[in-house]
Amino acid sequence: MMSFLPFELHPYWSLGIQIAYTLFIAAICFRALVDTRSVSKTLAYLLLIVFVPLLGAIFYLSFGINYRKRKIYNKKLKIDERLKQDFIRNIRHLETVLTEQPYPELKRFRQTRSLLSNPLLGSDPCMPNWELKVLQNGEEKFPRLIAEMEAARHHIHIQYYIFENDGIGNTIKELLIKKAAEGVVVRFIYDDFGSMRIRKAFIRELRDNGVKAYPFNRIRLIGLANRINYRNHRKIVVIDGRISFVGGINVADKYINSDSSPLFWRDTHLLINGYSTFALQQVFLADWNFCSGESLEMNDVYFPLEQEWPPMDNFAQIISSGPDSEKPNILYALVNAINSAQEEILLTTPYYIPDITLQESLVLAALSGKAVKLLVPGQGDSRLVTIASHSFFEELLQAGVEIYLYRKGFVHAKTFVIDKTLAGIGTANLDTRSFDLNFEVTAVIYDKEVASELAADFYNDLEDADRLERRRWKIRSRWQIILEKIIRLISPFM
Repeated sequence: MMSFLPFELHPYWSLGIQIAYTLFIAAICFRALVDTRSVSKTLAYLLLIVFVPLLGAIFYLSFGINYRKRKIYNKKLKIDERLKQDFIRNIRHLETVLTEQPYPELKRFRQTRSLLSNPLLGSDPCMPNWELKVLQNGEEKFPRLIAEMEAARHHIHIQYYIFENDGIGNTIKELLIKKAAEGVVVRFIYDDFGSMRIRKAFIRELRDNGVKAYPFNRIRLIGLANRINYRNHRKIVVIDGRISFVGGINVADKYINSDSSPLFWRDTHLLINGYSTFALQQVFLADWNFCSGESLEMNDVYFPLEQEWPPMDNFAQIISSGPDSEKPNILYALVNAINSAQEEILLTTPYYIPDITLQESLVLAALSGKAVKLLVPGQGDSRLVTIASHSFFEELLQAGVEIYLYRKGFVHAKTFVIDKTLAGIGTANLDTRSFDLNFEVTAVIYDKEVASELAADFYNDLEDADRLERRRWKIRSRWQIILEKIIRLISPFM
């Protein structure tokens, strides 16, 4: 074996170091082989470890270890399980009533509901609500969010991947401080990587004024890479245990489209008024207990059960996934929904780097005669990610999937609609990072009215998009095709 040392050693020492290095690389390769779920990702890691001396092994140890399997978040998993059992006991009677409801959406997608209620996927039940309101872009989200927080009486739980120190960020900061002064308990979780601009003075001002604020996975020098790699990408707000928000919109001025905005930002969020808020509350409390060190208990303050059962027909099921879950729950939910489609599948995502399960599900759906339409940005915010996404398009186009490139601005929404009957709004992109590495959450909606509204929004967006024609796609340059194939090799790491 060629020496990797920059200086000469005694032959015996040199041989010993070479043997030790070989054993070290073999051990790392074995770990990658047994620890990685995806075959393509396993092969990529093995090639990197073997052919990039030392740096490949360091890269794998920093970014490649399967922390879902290795239980690095074991403390959080225990908290999740304890809270989950309390949660299930508290709402068991609601589930009993739900099974007696005659709504066609619930019967049509009974298997999807059963899948997401499986204990291995978190046992999140489908729940009824008074209102499910689709909020398009920051222009619709932030006024409603501010109004609901203004009305808070007991607590505000707020969690974001990106929270900026800008106009809307400071507006919400001042409101949180005001509500804390009124006696409302305000708990704030921010991702230490995504919200790095508010780490110091901004957070200190919140804490000095009574807001409880903690970073999720504080980034320090030791363990830096893994803490960056495993991001809390969730966007959750829960108010008094009754009103909640979830979706793709972070807290930043760029999400509010105005005449002075340099780029139109297309995104979607969801307001929930009802019992599905309980599931988002449970996700927040588990994250809070993990990052704050506290041990908040489930009670009727955080999960207020109504004494009387009101008539409701807005049903939603919350599914979360990440290194804290046993399975890639959101991926399973999406693939199940795609396989349940009879006529039409509408998908919107800013990033499309799927694993083989999702890619083949869409191909099979299109080959089966179902209308499959995928909306992605015409110009992404990452050149490498855009090239990686393009490497998957040929197979989709060949199967009959319609791909649309959004040209009005940047489409950041993460939604799906099945047969204008089942819909999903959440934080997860259609990429391996969202399915395997990030902490994510999605609302699966069993409501024909909401699904039809989202489908209409999708078709409105297509008016500002260009369909990618397979004939034109096939004649792109040979160098472009080669570049896509090369970048695809590292797509499992993106």
